[in-house]
Amino acid sequence: MSGGTISPASARPTDSAGSRLAVIVVSAYISAQMLADIASVKIGVVAGLAVDMGTFIYPVTFTLRDMAHKALGRSKTRLLILLAAAINVVMALYLYICAKTPGDPDWGLNDEFAQVLGPMPRIVFASILAEVVSQMANTEVFQWFVTRVTRRHQWARTLLSNGVAIPIDTLIFSVVAFAG
Repeated sequence: MSGGTISPASARPTDSAGSRLAVIVVSAYISAQMLADIASVKIGVVAGLAVDMGTFIYPVTFTLRDMAHKALGRSKTRLLILLAAAINVVMALYLYICAKTPGDPDWGLNDEFAQVLGPMPRIVFASILAEVVSQMANTEVFQWFVTRVTRRHQWARTLLSNGVAIPIDTLIFSVVAFAG
């Protein structure tokens, strides 16, 4: 087991600060991905502009991805990105099934539930596609910085990798979700 050893006395893995941090970062990353995808079905008005409400939490995932990369390495971070996408697909399918399942008439909110959480397939597809492509680009820029520039200056590699990935995400999501 990476990050811990088996203690003969307790037969339980020992814990380390690094493994605890990795679990926290992975959990936060997947949670932020899910929250952004759920919030993306709401188009709000902020400062007079129509805004996908997932916009406000999603950028945090890039920094969390950078933290995961630092704690887990490139290959495990790629796996994390793909697993987060798979979890979001399962979430979208499950919410779609829930929305299509007849509601108890006494509850009275079936139509509202379906309208809010019955994900629009195009929005969900656009979101997941943009997430995977931009997060993979973020991973490659982050890795390039670490191997070709310097291992120092965490802030610079995070700023650079996020600066490349966020416009990629925005472009792919906007075009796929809203073009036409």
